Amino acid sequence: MAKKEKSRCGRRKPQNRALLKPQDWTLGLSVVHPKSAGIDIGNEEHFVAVPPSMDPEPIRVFGCFTSDLVALTDWLQQCGIETVAMQSTGVYWIALYDLLEERGIEAYVVNARDTKNMPGRKSDVQECQWLMKLHVYGLLKNSFRPPEQVRVMRTIWRQRQQHVADASRCLQRMQKALTQMNLQLANVISDLSGVTGQTIIQAIVKGERDPEKLAQYRDPRVKASSEVIAKSLTGTWREELLFVLKQEQESYQWYQNKMGECDKKLQEHFQQMATKADPEKLPVVKRSKRAHGNVPHNMDLRKELYRITGLDLTEVDGLNVLTIQTVLAEIGWEVNAWATEGQFRSWLNLAPNNRISGGKVIGRDRRKVVNRAGQALRQAASGLFRSDSYLGALARRLRSRLGAPKAIKAMAAKLATILYRALKHGKAYIDRGAEYYDQKYHQQQVNMLNKKARELNLKLVPIS
Repeated sequence: MAKKEKSRCGRRKPQNRALLKPQDWTLGLSVVHPKSAGIDIGNEEHFVAVPPSMDPEPIRVFGCFTSDLVALTDWLQQCGIETVAMQSTGVYWIALYDLLEERGIEAYVVNARDTKNMPGRKSDVQECQWLMKLHVYGLLKNSFRPPEQVRVMRTIWRQRQQHVADASRCLQRMQKALTQMNLQLANVISDLSGVTGQTIIQAIVKGERDPEKLAQYRDPRVKASSEVIAKSLTGTWREELLFVLKQEQESYQWYQNKMGECDKKLQEHFQQMATKADPEKLPVVKRSKRAHGNVPHNMDLRKELYRITGLDLTEVDGLNVLTIQTVLAEIGWEVNAWATEGQFRSWLNLAPNNRISGGKVIGRDRRKVVNRAGQALRQAASGLFRSDSYLGALARRLRSRLGAPKAIKAMAAKLATILYRALKHGKAYIDRGAEYYDQKYHQQQVNMLNKKARELNLKLVPIS
């Protein structure tokens, strides 16, 4: 038997386990989707490519009108196409996707980053052929798209969020106009959108200029006194700024009415969803967990979410009904599309994107991804630093170690993990409190010190 080869220093060389494995000398890629097509989506034209064996004219161009899309799907069915790959170009793909879904053709909406062209492939004809080739060999992954019922809810909720953003900009312009007239109302009340702020602004728009009379509209819950409010309302009444204030106030009320219409439409859609739990069995919400801000007033959103999911997700510290509604409107209440919680966090853009070479991290890429659910969880995580709970104690420790930005992302990933487990396994979240976390962390530190002392042949003696 031949002796095992040794290195120059006398040590035995490690065997290359890759050489011990049977080598697969089969070159080429296996066909995964033999009956597939590639579509290059455009604003005015769609370029479609099918395998040459299915049609004498394998590449065709179709328009963007409904009749053209119907002719496109008819041609695909005549060719026997079963699956289609297309890029998510703007919103131009949605109408074609819905039509393909109705015809029973599986549509893959792929990320353009995964279909980067090789050098020289620049035309639309070559692009659709390249998409078809990649899809035939199974090199493209499908993007997540929630069911139809969730998509309807998402559309209504996104429209409502747009109205909320527009209304907030109107408030900012109102505050700017008041400040230019040296009316420092925003410095004595916490929110111009409250009862006191809106009542005073409406009185100013109607022509009231007396600070004493305007201060009488003060709500009893406002901490500032009537004298302070009257003092803040003494300024210069400029006509052009009063005109701006009037228009912004009218726009703000218009957006409020539109938000009410969205709430009504959302409530009608909720009634069409299946019931998983009796909303009357929902426990009374704690005072600190009551909804604030732009919450729908014509329905109890917390009860509706509990009815369709069977879980009270507001028990998770940091999550309110608006955050939960935003997340569920984006992903739905079924998380089977993600095999693991790590994939779910990555889809939310809450996982690190490290570039590793030779076992070392050589860089960290920041993906330019706008994920509404991930952003909502980040906002929820930023409020955990003041929370007297298990998650709050964890957030404060991470902030002391990593800094606030990294701690917010880490806690958002923690909230995503809790939501994933709750929706997948149907188990409620139990908060053990900040004291439990402090005790657990203290015990971890003691165990670590004891281990280090044993390595140094020492012994820790507690102080009595």
